[in-house]
Amino acid sequence: MTDAANTPPFRMLHTMLRVFDLEKSLDFWVDKMGMKLLRRQDYPSGEFTLAFVGYGDETDSTVIELTHNWGQKEPYSIGSGYGHIAIGVPDIYGLCEKLGAAGVKIPRPPGPMKHGGSVIAFLEDPDGYKVELIERKAA
Repeated sequence: MTDAANTPPFRMLHTMLRVFDLEKSLDFWVDKMGMKLLRRQDYPSGEFTLAFVGYGDETDSTVIELTHNWGQKEPYSIGSGYGHIAIGVPDIYGLCEKLGAAGVKIPRPPGPMKHGGSVIAFLEDPDGYKVELIERKAA
């Protein structure tokens, strides 16, 4: 068990997703989901590119690291352990209408949770990663 009084101030920095087509992923996360491309760097000796995207600067916000391995010949298998990334949005119905018109897959359209609670929807990015939208009205 950790002694909270003696623990340094931890902070979540980023979540990494391996992506098959970096340009399609950037189109989804930046152009469709409204994140900013914070930085992008190629690593020729390792044959990969890292692109960091987010709603705020890395100094005070958690971001997503998109990792593109240049030699990947097939899309990645997501596996059974991955769940989803959750994003709070003010108008889930309007956003899903706009995203659906732009070709984004929405396997679970917006609506109340089955057992009560929040209004949610699920999207898929170009690699099939699930993204949960949760409606959060402005205070």
